[in-house]
Amino acid sequence: MGKGSLFKELFVNIKTTGAITFSSRPLVNKMLSFADFKEAKILVELGGGDGSITRGIVARMDKSAELLVFETSRVFCDSLEREFPQENVKIICDSAEHLDKYLEGRHADLIFSSLPLSLIPKEARNEIYRKSSQCLQPKGLLIQICYSYLLKFQYAPFFKHIKTTFTLKNFPPTLIMICRP
Repeated sequence: MGKGSLFKELFVNIKTTGAITFSSRPLVNKMLSFADFKEAKILVELGGGDGSITRGIVARMDKSAELLVFETSRVFCDSLEREFPQENVKIICDSAEHLDKYLEGRHADLIFSSLPLSLIPKEARNEIYRKSSQCLQPKGLLIQICYSYLLKFQYAPFFKHIKTTFTLKNFPPTLIMICRP
């Protein structure tokens, strides 16, 4: 599937993608710079989209690590499955609300998210926050890209430590939140 088809999916389903364009390479690099991939064995991506962030994760993760990529769009999932046929990359066409079901009692070392949280209903959004916090290792990180500083206050009941940074090297300019349980 070409970029044109993926852009069409982006716009057709803007209420679930929440973006007007895909994540830029500088944004992905900055987002991933906060993660220590050396010790990470279980990684999760919430909102795989076109694979912009997935590519960066796969390039940095250890060959023995496992990556679970959650995406609700079947079009994006099909594209991701073609691009990432590796056995240690699992494309999951399901909501991040069900994260625990796919981890099967294990805990993630790193969770990366580009979910459009402000567009997700409050009950589902809180479930994603709760499950993300509960499914992380004690020293694990959730790294979220977002466009509103107000999301920090939504994360606060679920994460004890939240650091924010900003990058202009994306359209639109983007916040990055680094959260630890």
